[in-house]
Order: sequence, then structure tokens, then C-alpha cells
Amino acid sequence: MSKEKPSIPKGTRDFGPAVVLRRNYIFGVIRRTFEKFGFLPLETPAMEQLSVLTGKYGEEGDQLIFKILNSGDFLAKTTEKDISEGAKHLTRKISEKALRYDLTVPFARYVVMNRNDITFPFKRYQIQPVWRADRPQKGRYREFYQCDADVVGTNSLLCEAEIVQMINEVLATLGLTDFTIKINHRGVLAGIAEAIGAKGREGDICVAIDKLDKIGQDGVRKELLERGIAPEAIGKLEPLYALEGTNEQLLEQLQTILGNTQEGKRGLQDLREVWQYLQALSSQALSAQNASGGPRLQLDPTLARGLSYYTGCIFEVKVNNVSMGSISGGGRYDNLTGMFGLPGVSGVGFSFGVDRIYDVLDELQLFPDSSQAGTLVLLVQFDRESELYALPVLQQLRDAGIAAELYPEPAKLKKQLGYADQKNIPYAILVGSEEMATGKLKLRNMQQGEQQDLTVDEIIKQLK
Repeated sequence: MSKEKPSIPKGTRDFGPAVVLRRNYIFGVIRRTFEKFGFLPLETPAMEQLSVLTGKYGEEGDQLIFKILNSGDFLAKTTEKDISEGAKHLTRKISEKALRYDLTVPFARYVVMNRNDITFPFKRYQIQPVWRADRPQKGRYREFYQCDADVVGTNSLLCEAEIVQMINEVLATLGLTDFTIKINHRGVLAGIAEAIGAKGREGDICVAIDKLDKIGQDGVRKELLERGIAPEAIGKLEPLYALEGTNEQLLEQLQTILGNTQEGKRGLQDLREVWQYLQALSSQALSAQNASGGPRLQLDPTLARGLSYYTGCIFEVKVNNVSMGSISGGGRYDNLTGMFGLPGVSGVGFSFGVDRIYDVLDELQLFPDSSQAGTLVLLVQFDRESELYALPVLQQLRDAGIAAELYPEPAKLKKQLGYADQKNIPYAILVGSEEMATGKLKLRNMQQGEQQDLTVDEIIKQLK
């Protein structure tokens, strides 16, 4: 009988200890920031009822949901007619559950189910894996983590201002300095479309304008014509291409263009209020500049995210000095819980792309040595006598909160120190006959090769 070669499903990954430690470092920075701003942790099951997930992501999204076969004989209640009616019909017969596709729909389901026990406004963060039956490719996986933070039950734009602050704080804490937090408003996009006589066509307009840097004005004009936008409407877009200046100057210029549109006025008023909150909070995101000299927080009237979903401010974050897509994004939505029969609950939220942040920090070599911190000190023993002597020392170190381990068997010094090197353990304590006789152990700095003769108490004091 041939042995099967072990493998994992395409689009999934194993993470070794070194990678997990670095990922935990990122998660830790995000978690601490969320909690500092009053967000509480939430976890939902890996699987949801299939009926909870379907119809929430569009027809294409429904195809990417991982369905779970019913337990036991999942074909027991099916007939040949069920099979002949096709996969969509059959799926409902043989699968009642599915792996969660994102964290937003389970969050909405949780809010509706627990609405009588939740204190509103409800601020929650969630850091958990999600699954999508997508075609695996570079940077796109079938299993990946999302880090979401949402506030529901309030219309206050203080929430948007705090999201800007949290994004800025997380990325700055991770050592990133050259990144841009782009902000826009759904009302600005709708106002642009209305102002040029193409009401409701903001999606087509923004997709084309977004390519301005790559294809130029002639290319944008051609694409808009192909999308069915009238030539006179396209001509009225030209003032948008010339917009420049500070965020405040952009707001003034947009006021001139969109001032007579109801949605445009609403969008600009909301953005001004977000700016006022950030100024009152003395936000670094508002005052900081990137390497190019431009503002870190940037109003971008062509930014378009989730047009069918978001209803107010929208965000997108990009690191400028690496070839990477956005690493964070989000926005305000007016009816998150309406899909489950609880209409009118407004909220705003955003998500960090941890895998992309990891790749950015790795490329820029921004992971600190402390992110690899595992065992701090290895006790080296040479025989049964030194092993027994080392055991109480090991316990003293651990009681003092120092990550320590004892090499589990007597071996040559070279082998034990090689083990410490391979695991990036920065210190070793040598426990030999001389050390046991004097009560002073040798503390070796593995990087510098220096040694000191110290008591256990002195070692603890130095390592802490």
C-alpha cells in the first residue's frame, strides 16, 4: 500500500513559529489600539447557517461561500428530481451550514440576536479567519484573517474621526511613516454624477476617473463613452481633473462644483465635521506629512468603495513606497442589520488586511527583534547532577516572568548552543560542576559571545 504524500488545500497556508510570532506582533498592536478606543472583543462561530450568509454578497459572492455537507447520509432526503434541478437547488437540500465569508454579516446577525443585551452605541472588534472558495493566486487565499472594528447605533461623525486616528496609530506604531489615508463620501460621488447630468452613474464615472494617472484624460473620456456617459456630461468633468491644493482648498473647490446638489452638500458637510473633530483631538493624522510632503490624510473625491453598501464616509489606506494594494478600508452604512429584520441601525467600520501589512513590514524590514521573542534564556546542562541543580533555577526564572527552557538531555556544549542559535534564544546559562560549587552561573550573551558569572538573583535582575 503506497503512502500518500501529505499536502494542504490550495489557498491555505501553514505558519511556522517565526511567522506566527510576527503575525501575533501585528495582531497585538491592532488589538491594543482598538481596546484603547473603547472597542470590545467579539468572536462568532467559524460556521453559520447557510441561510444567514446567502443573498448578502451578491450572486458572485454566493458562489464563493464554502458550504458544509449535512452530517451523516446527506443524500438521504434528496430525489433524482432534486439532482436534475441543478446545483443551486441541490445545495439547499444537502447543506444547511457554511464557513463564514466575512466578519460583517455574522456581526449583523449577532447584533440582531442580542439587541436587548447590547449597550448602544456598540463598539466591537473582531480578529478571526474567514473562508472564500476563490481561485488561489498571489496575495489571494481561501483562508485568511480579517481584523474588523465597527460602531453601530450612532450617526455621530466622531466615529469616523476616531477611525482615522486608529488607522494612523496602528500603522505608526508598526513603524510605517509613508502611508496615505484616503477619505471621501458617498454623497460627494453622487453629487459629482448629479452635477454633470449623470445622476446615479457615479460607479461608472469613478471607475474611469480612477485610471486618470494611467490612461490620461483622453483614455478616461473614451472609457466613459463606452460606458454610455453622454459627451456633454464628460465635458463637465474636466474641472475635477484640475483639483489640487490642501484638503481645505479641495473642500472649497468641491463646494463650488457640488454646492447645488443635495447629496454633494451633505457629503461635504460631513467631511468638514470629521475635520473639525480631528482638529479638536489634535490628531497626528491631520498634521503628519508623507515622504512626498503631501498630507497623510487626503481627501480624494474619486475614491469609490462599496457603492452598493456604503452610504456616508469611505476610507482606503495605501502604503506609498511599496508595490501593494490597499491595506485597510471601510466606511459608513445606514442599514447593517436591515437584512435580518432590524432596520435603521446606522454604523461605521473598517478592516485591516493583516496579510498585506505583514508583507509590507517584511519588505521594509520593519519587524523589531522583539517580535521574534520566544524563549529568552536556555539553561545548558551536562549530566544528571547539573540537570537536577538547574531545575529549581528554571522554576525561579519562570516565576519571575522570564521565558526559559532547559535543554532536555545532556549533550555537547556546541549542540546545545547551536539549538539556542537556531531558535534565536538571546541568552544561555551554563550549569557545570564549577558553577554548582560557587553558586555563580555563567550567563552568556549569544549575540556578543560575552559571559558573566552571576547568582540566580543577579541573572533575574539583569534579564528583567
